Amino acid sequence: QVQLVESGGGLVQAGGSLRLSCAASGFTFSSYAMSWYRQAPGKERELVAAITSAGGSTNYGDSVKGRFTISRDNAKNTAYLQMNSLKPEDTAVYYCNAVVAGPYHGDYWGQGTQVTVSS
Repeated sequence: QVQLVESGGGLVQAGGSLRLSCAASGFTFSSYAMSWYRQAPGKERELVAAITSAGGSTNYGDSVKGRFTISRDNAKNTAYLQMNSLKPEDTAVYYCNAVVAGPYHGDYWGQGTQVTVSS
């Protein structure tokens, strides 16, 4: 079955960096775009970044442009989110997402990884 497993979250001081990973299985990873979302307490889930299947195009939420970088390694079935210059307002649970077609079609989410940025 389709699985997305995030890792790399933690506690970091403002101005620091973290790299999140999303390990995918159960579908042809290289055929699908991947996205990162986040949800802070009391707020709606918001798109952080997205990347096309081959990695040739990326898209970012306005609040993270210039600080975060999404990438992927199709040989490792893994997507990444490099987060630099972190701010307290980046504190949230971060989720990776894939919308998969075919026999296992669906909108899949990982379990999330907590990122906490202290001031």
